[in-house]
Amino acid sequence: MYNPRAIFVPYHRRDQRWALIVAHRRCGKTVAAINDLVARALHTEKVHASRNPPQYAFVAPFREQAKRVAFDYFLRATDAPGMRVATNVADLTLTLFNGAKLMLFGADNPDAMRGIYLDGIVIDEPAQMRSRVFTEVIRPLLADRKGFATFIGTPAGKDSFWRMREIAKTDPSWYYAEHRASQTGILDDTELRDAARIMSEDEYAQEFECSFDAAIRGSYYGKIINEMGNRIGRYAHDPMLPVHVSLDLGYTDSTALWFWQALGDELRYIRAEEHAGLALADYVDIMRSYEYVYGDVWLPHDARARSLQTGRSILELLKYQHGIKCDIAPEFSVQQGIQAARFVLTSPTTYLDAENCADGIEALRQYQREYDDKKQTFKEQPKHDHSSHFADSFRYSALIAHRGAREGANRITPINSPVKYDPKLPFGGNVRLEDCWGTARLPDAERY
Repeated sequence: MYNPRAIFVPYHRRDQRWALIVAHRRCGKTVAAINDLVARALHTEKVHASRNPPQYAFVAPFREQAKRVAFDYFLRATDAPGMRVATNVADLTLTLFNGAKLMLFGADNPDAMRGIYLDGIVIDEPAQMRSRVFTEVIRPLLADRKGFATFIGTPAGKDSFWRMREIAKTDPSWYYAEHRASQTGILDDTELRDAARIMSEDEYAQEFECSFDAAIRGSYYGKIINEMGNRIGRYAHDPMLPVHVSLDLGYTDSTALWFWQALGDELRYIRAEEHAGLALADYVDIMRSYEYVYGDVWLPHDARARSLQTGRSILELLKYQHGIKCDIAPEFSVQQGIQAARFVLTSPTTYLDAENCADGIEALRQYQREYDDKKQTFKEQPKHDHSSHFADSFRYSALIAHRGAREGANRITPINSPVKYDPKLPFGGNVRLEDCWGTARLPDAERY
């Protein structure tokens, strides 16, 4: 039997289609949202067998997380006699007596939701998901049924969840609530004081006081991003300067691109994009869709590996099939690349366009070290999640952009004009980190 906490009663009584709740840990937001979803499914009129039955969904960052935590809450919420007529643990689905279907998904496989329709959905911890999961996958599923959506979560920086929250705060078509531990009284003062002693100030502010400004635990660049001030602003494309691009090629998932320009000591990152499920030619089309004059397109070192299917590498395909001037980014350890990225971000002459680089900036803010729960310490390697592709692409740019792009500024070649390359150009060449920061560009014979 669900007995709602007082702070969630207004949420259950809302009449808005959209709802967003920012709440502290152990506030009960997941239980409240699940019971709200079940209640709305139960109040759907029983439909005739010839009509499409109502469908409702719950999405967690990972399917395993939805199974381990939320599915049990759904079982409890539908435990009354005769309420639930079918349960499929393998598919994470439940069917109610009126034909309404409840489904659980993980944002780690958003394609599993494609093709269905939804009358309502709860999205749990959207800050831990790629923003396109909602815009590209979930939102269209609600269209023909005019389904509702509830977003619940704890802050994790100024990401897509924060941007949606800024809309919800002022738009009357949204229900919005923010529940801080210091205000709800759900956790007593002794417990909160003990948590504050153990946790860092940023951790406590984020997890219990719903702060979107707190640096994320283990973040490589979060504090730096927060301190950049007006170096994150409106820095549009300058048509007088070449545009350089770095790519993190995702062969099975997303590909991230950073676009930047250089003038003297200045670096201007003018655009950051992430796409998934596209062919190599599609990324060429994306770059050519902008009226940029391009310098170099930088690729990760594995772009020179030849495919068994085609017998050609990504590098060769871009050069000889698509006429793209491209190089291989210097190959260093991840930690060296992270240090290079920190060097670039802390430079007073590095600027990021807040609008066109928004997703990339937030990914950098969330990029963090993986935490070892057993050893109670951070691992050396970064955590692989939705922020990794943008972070890797930026790391490649940092290894060469601070000096390399400026040295190549007078070798402008429009991407729309195929370049004839010397097929005898040898692969190889050693690159030192200092070559990226202050010395001349590698001679052409040593370039990829």
